[in-house]
Amino acid sequence: MTPPPVRVDRLVTSGTFSLDGGTWEVDNNVWLVGDDNEVYVIDAAHDADAIIEAVGGRRLLGILCTHGHDDHIDAAPEVADRTGAPILLHPDDEVLWRMRHPDRKPDGALADGDVLTVGGTELRVLHTPGHSPGAVCLHAPTLTTVFSGDTLFQGGPGATGRSYSSFPTIIESIRERLLSLPTETVVRTGHGDPTTIGDEAPHLEEWIARGH
Repeated sequence: MTPPPVRVDRLVTSGTFSLDGGTWEVDNNVWLVGDDNEVYVIDAAHDADAIIEAVGGRRLLGILCTHGHDDHIDAAPEVADRTGAPILLHPDDEVLWRMRHPDRKPDGALADGDVLTVGGTELRVLHTPGHSPGAVCLHAPTLTTVFSGDTLFQGGPGATGRSYSSFPTIIESIRERLLSLPTETVVRTGHGDPTTIGDEAPHLEEWIARGH
């Protein structure tokens, strides 16, 4: 019997992002990767009810945090408490996590090279610091996609003008970890529309020149 296919679903949720004394309205992409039986949530942003509805009757294997900025993790504890799923975050971003959730720790760590499996499909953890120290991307080779969080967007790298971020570091992460992926790889971002590695790779030197 053929197993159910693994699919990628996008849920867009709305809320705020706060850091360094400022607060901004944002729309976030919440990605769900799984089949009819089990699923991972990537970045539990803003709306626990909507996320749990999108999971449906499937077993939630975990809540994977691409980084610790509050707009990407604000709904994670509620989703975890209501489903029993663990929250996984790279330890280098626990300083950001604690700003939003001082009384609740993540349940486990994401580390470079980790491989998570859902429906027989692998998600490989790539540590891509720069937007934040513990930023990660999740590469699914058989789906020809990478979930980039706020490391790479359509048109350039993620923002690096706030605390705990570094422009040279994010450029190195993109060059070494992302632009080395196949050009047809779809980049599913933390905000906005997807792009591809092939569309973004030619612009690296431009980004460096303008410091963006």
